Amino acid sequence: MTDPVDEIHVLLVEDDPGDVLMTQEAFEHHKLRNQLHVVADGVEALAFLRREGEYSDAPRPGLILLDLNLPRKDGREVLEEVKNDASLRSIPIVVLTTSQAEEDILRSYNLHANAYVAKPVDFERFIDVIRQIDDFFVTVVKLPR
Repeated sequence: MTDPVDEIHVLLVEDDPGDVLMTQEAFEHHKLRNQLHVVADGVEALAFLRREGEYSDAPRPGLILLDLNLPRKDGREVLEEVKNDASLRSIPIVVLTTSQAEEDILRSYNLHANAYVAKPVDFERFIDVIRQIDDFFVTVVKLPR
């Protein structure tokens, strides 16, 4: 018998309103129990993670979905700062981006991304990818508390 899956908080760092909406719909469509929190740029992401300013009572996410191309502080910088912060580095980060450039893939893994996923342009495929990410990181792997 398996243990029931605990709900986790997922932080989506995404500046494209269309991609935010599709991710929210994917969570609703698959009835994912996890709570999705959204910030629109890298500066907000770090404030959320460090519980600064308006995010002083933000929950610690169990998973981060991170776009690379963000305003103010891009996803590469966020990835590097999180993975260099001893209090944050254990949070799994899935780079979820439109870039399929080998340079971005290699750099993301060199910065210790846990996975790199190219966003599908097709809505149904996008929803399926979100479900698979959720299923893997919430059901299959054991995350630190």
